[in-house]
Amino acid sequence: MSYDVIVVGSGPGGYVTAIRASQLGMKTAIVEKAELGGICLNWGCIPTKALLKSANVFEYINHAADYGINIKDAKADFPAIVNRSREVAAGMSNGIQFLMKKNKIDVIAGTAKVKPGKKVDVTDDKGKVTEYGANHIIIATGARSRELPNLPQDGKKIIGYREALVLPKLPKKMVVVGSGAIGVEFAYFYNAMGVEVTIVEYMPNIVPVEDEEVSKQLARSFKKQGINVMTDSAVESVDTAGAGCKVKVKTKKGEEIIECDIVLSAVGIKRNLENIGLEEVGIATDKDIIITNDYYQTNIPGHYAIGDVVKGPALAHVASAEGIICVEKIAGMHVEPLDYGNIPGCTYCAPEVASVGMTEKAAKDAGYEIKVGKFPFSASGKAKAAGHSDGFIKLIFDAKYGELLGGHMIGANVTEMIAEIVAVRKLETTGHELIKTVHPHPTMSEAIMEAAAAAYDEVIHM
Repeated sequence: MSYDVIVVGSGPGGYVTAIRASQLGMKTAIVEKAELGGICLNWGCIPTKALLKSANVFEYINHAADYGINIKDAKADFPAIVNRSREVAAGMSNGIQFLMKKNKIDVIAGTAKVKPGKKVDVTDDKGKVTEYGANHIIIATGARSRELPNLPQDGKKIIGYREALVLPKLPKKMVVVGSGAIGVEFAYFYNAMGVEVTIVEYMPNIVPVEDEEVSKQLARSFKKQGINVMTDSAVESVDTAGAGCKVKVKTKKGEEIIECDIVLSAVGIKRNLENIGLEEVGIATDKDIIITNDYYQTNIPGHYAIGDVVKGPALAHVASAEGIICVEKIAGMHVEPLDYGNIPGCTYCAPEVASVGMTEKAAKDAGYEIKVGKFPFSASGKAKAAGHSDGFIKLIFDAKYGELLGGHMIGANVTEMIAEIVAVRKLETTGHELIKTVHPHPTMSEAIMEAAAAAYDEVIHM
């Protein structure tokens, strides 16, 4: 069987790429060895958000008295919460199956290996190998949880994100190693469920890619919630010989032993490059990434790569954007390279974190003279009325031209608000134009206008 395009991997990079290719009139197939939708829909973005929503609801109930409502003896049914999360994920995966049929994309179940001559071998679950050909082969095999030598995952006591999604029962104590998005989201969730949680972070601040003020605010909020936050700390070893775990942590003050039931390793990702035929075809890699040009072409004609396997942030929306650019270029359309300086990042703990563009430190290091505007949600009528006054909006402008260099948010629902900043930066809107853009009142989003006004000494409500 021969196709115009074969996509290897059906995550948010792969399935979006396949749909766009089909829309552009190409005969398209997609190869998937597990569930349609990949890690994001089945074991990542979507099921974690379902768990986090349950945590939000439980916290609302536990703090109902703050809103003048009395509720007694609310209990979290943990297996039911996990089951809801799995049902949400399954529903989304079924939705991808529908989209494949709607767009007349052939779904090939099995493990793919690319071969010279623009061929792909697919091995099904019975071991049968079938060869397929395509003019264009797009690799979108994604990534998995990274394992450290001193934190070997056994799936029981030392776990990764997959096991964290489907634990059979709540542990009493948990140590989370790493405070990127995965680490802090699970730390928030399990703390909200009543687990005693400790975060161990090697860097000086949690969520270390974020602006330092955001990181410090999240640490304060977490400590207020009862999460133990350890920064400038490293897990040296985990003793799992007894009933639980003894975690040896090296801190600035010396070594400390933390006892817990489960250790969650959230120390980043490992790209899925093994055994997919890269060496045989001659596709060039460098330090665990596939090398491509701005349109995701590899060094071998007819072979492309997108998503977590290429350079850039390992985010679902990035993979989708890359895949669309890739197939539109294949189709001969005029396309522009992706602007990696304007990619939003979102973390869905509580308070939420969202950002795009340069941090204050990065802007200064780049030589910009800057204006910084901050507006706290404690001064927002909507935030106070909603009972969510933790956090702030911080905007960074180039003092010379008024360009919005970066936006950083921490607070309730900020992941829904960051897109305004992405659009503003895309349209090269200045700070003064943002101030004159009338925002609705009362909303959380008017804090964006107020933060812009604060940068230019025009803030009203502070």
